[in-house]
Amino acid sequence: MGAAEDLARILGRDKVVAEEAIVRLYSREPSGLAAGELPEAVVFPESAGDASRLMAYAYRHGVRVYPQGSTTSLSGSSVPEGGVVVSMERMDSVREVSVVDSIAVAEAGVRIDELNALLAGRGYMFPVDPASASVATVGGAVNSGAGGMRGAKYGTMRDWVLGLQVVLADRDGTVMRVGCRTVKCRQGYDLVRLIVGSEGTLALVTEAVLRITPLPENVVTALAFFPGLGELAGAAVAVKEAGVQPYIMEFMDEETTRAAAEFTGAGFEAEGAMLLVSVDVNREATERAARWLSETMRRAGAASVYTARSMGEAEEKGLFAVRRAFLPAQGYVAERRGMRRHMVYIEDVAVPPSRLVEAVEEISRLGDEYGLLHFMGGHIGDGNLHPSVVFDPSSPGEAERVEEWFLEVMKVAIRLGGTVSSEHGIGTLKKKGLEMELEALGAGKALGIMAEIKRAFDPKGILNPGKVV
Repeated sequence: MGAAEDLARILGRDKVVAEEAIVRLYSREPSGLAAGELPEAVVFPESAGDASRLMAYAYRHGVRVYPQGSTTSLSGSSVPEGGVVVSMERMDSVREVSVVDSIAVAEAGVRIDELNALLAGRGYMFPVDPASASVATVGGAVNSGAGGMRGAKYGTMRDWVLGLQVVLADRDGTVMRVGCRTVKCRQGYDLVRLIVGSEGTLALVTEAVLRITPLPENVVTALAFFPGLGELAGAAVAVKEAGVQPYIMEFMDEETTRAAAEFTGAGFEAEGAMLLVSVDVNREATERAARWLSETMRRAGAASVYTARSMGEAEEKGLFAVRRAFLPAQGYVAERRGMRRHMVYIEDVAVPPSRLVEAVEEISRLGDEYGLLHFMGGHIGDGNLHPSVVFDPSSPGEAERVEEWFLEVMKVAIRLGGTVSSEHGIGTLKKKGLEMELEALGAGKALGIMAEIKRAFDPKGILNPGKVV
């Protein structure tokens, strides 16, 4: 009797699906990576009890377990190899919202946008906003350590997770709570932060205690276009030196901006490198903030500036549309160039914001050297860059050139004092990069320590094996 049949008997047949067509849907991710060996089944736990019985069975029988949220990973961390996939999508309840305690308790399968729709009715929000927030789940964001456009002000998941309910890969499938419902919490070693960003390799996350924060009273936005990245960076520096903490600060280089503007049919002139800055203010300061943002952009050399005095107005004017088109515009360009098949490879490095222009220039040169169709954008407020290339995977030697470019981009980030992964994780694609970064820091021993931590949590190595370490 196989694992699929056993688990159907243990959990119920409606919670275990073994049809190949469905299993294949859960065996790939947007990075283009897919399982070499298909899993036996996809399991859909509906409670921590279900997850516990699953993990106890997997431990006893040595069955590999691959946790998934909505499979929006871009680093290979959600791709299975045999075993069983565990989709948390049916655990989708928001258990509690407490404005007084500033927390929301949500199951792993809750989608971030749905959580925020609920919180908005109370005047609150959960501020971590990955690009895939419409489908990304709480559990997936916990496991990946997700960030997003609001990262310039609010940081990443590690700053907003107070506590977790997890299931361990042991004989009993132990259900364990770690962390607190309070911001101040000392429980010895910080197991919550250890699990956040662990990419499903340490424990199966079933529920999270999340910090929430009041919605801004108002948000003022400026979309500016500059003749070069030097002027753009000068504007970003001017905002920070004025003592203003941006709510959002995003950029794209000139070629990427042109492609995105053409793709969206922008109703305004979008020539040059793009800088998008939003600042949260009280309503009384709206006009002053809008005027200050516009003047700051102009003084730095912006050729054109468009402002909005609320998020609603910014959406109506399409000020965010060009930035949001970063990914689809690349597919649009590929089709315009006659690529019958194409794949988009998105990097996720970060450098200190003061080294951003240098990084962009070096990475752009790399794209030219390798003869690749390349694009550049990212979160300038925190130095997070998303250089990407579009290529035809069926073209001889193309995939190999992209892999070499991928590695060289990570080397640039390390050399400039940055990191090889900011919010997409390590997965399988960045294991070599992680090794390079730690060696550069004189921390080669850290990989061994990580492997020991993995063994302590998962002695049989059955949880998302082959990822991170």
